[in-house]
Amino acid sequence: MDGSIDSEKRALRAELRERRQQRSAAALEDASAGIRQQLDTLVAELGVRSMSCFLSTPTEPGTREFIAGALARGIRILLPITRADGLLDWAVAEEEGATAEGMFGMPEPVGELLSPVAVNDVDLLVIPAAAVDRSGMRLGWGRGYFDKTIGSMEKCPPVYAVVFDTELVDEVPRDLHDQPVTGVVTPTRTVTLTAR
Repeated sequence: MDGSIDSEKRALRAELRERRQQRSAAALEDASAGIRQQLDTLVAELGVRSMSCFLSTPTEPGTREFIAGALARGIRILLPITRADGLLDWAVAEEEGATAEGMFGMPEPVGELLSPVAVNDVDLLVIPAAAVDRSGMRLGWGRGYFDKTIGSMEKCPPVYAVVFDTELVDEVPRDLHDQPVTGVVTPTRTVTLTAR
């Protein structure tokens, strides 16, 4: 990785992390409701029956309300589980499913592990991001799990990153291994950026 790009990414991540930590509980609650509404609409428009999503942390735009509602409607959702080798295993989300702290302190489901290829049959990937630029380039949190997943899929479905409205930016630093996303879902809108 280019040293200057790595430094730019680290600085931007730190700034975005700080901004996220300063959001009020009320703002986070509103964001979660907005994300649910936007994702419900996207899933309906795409006719999604099976998808991947992630369990949001307290400072991320919330996905848990959406997951609970989607499960109640019979949508199959795979949730990521980090591995030491940089790949993701998956578990099928369950209503009232138990969670535990994963390898990097992120919430992860507790359940039967499915291999990294389990995600190959989903209709939609919904992934976390620190920011996404208008060309569809995503800035993740620096571990590369989702870039590896997207890059290794034979037939990748649409990929939408969940961010706050202010995190759809003009440009993010990018490296060769970084993978673009189809679009972003924010608390107020869904924006398609690239064709996958």
